[in-house]
Amino acid sequence: KMTHYETEIQRIKKICYSNDKQLKTVIAMRSFIDSNFEKEINLQFLSHTLFTSKYHLLRLFKRYYGLTPKQYLTLRRLEKSKEYLKQGMRVSDVCYTVGYQTHSSFCTLFKTKIGLTPTEFQKEQLSQNPLHQYSITCPYESNQLKMKVRVIGIHVLGLNVAIQFYTEN
Repeated sequence: KMTHYETEIQRIKKICYSNDKQLKTVIAMRSFIDSNFEKEINLQFLSHTLFTSKYHLLRLFKRYYGLTPKQYLTLRRLEKSKEYLKQGMRVSDVCYTVGYQTHSSFCTLFKTKIGLTPTEFQKEQLSQNPLHQYSITCPYESNQLKMKVRVIGIHVLGLNVAIQFYTEN
């Protein structure tokens, strides 16, 4: 059984060494990054915003998430860029929309982390996406020529549409 003195020490330790403030700080930082990933974010700015040392912030974030804030920001931007590419957005638009300053740095980073260039990734995703592929049989008539055309694929890449088809006898 604990004495009054030991109980009081435990109570004070919980107050002084509580992780609640750390958790709130780290969660606030991650939330800020999630909401503002397209902006210029650096550790100095985050520490100023959250009223704490940038080195303390770095250690806390790494302890709770296993990544530095910069690594998390990079992953967040890449995930968002993959979403935009899947939707058919142009690579150059994606680059600037997710917060990169140059097209070449975005493409190099994307290739390094994902294993494909943004264009390769987009082509691969859009060719697999059932929302962008259709199989339709439609009649085609020309002055005296009649033939059936079977559309086997429609690929939407931004504003460009590629239609694959073959003729049926």
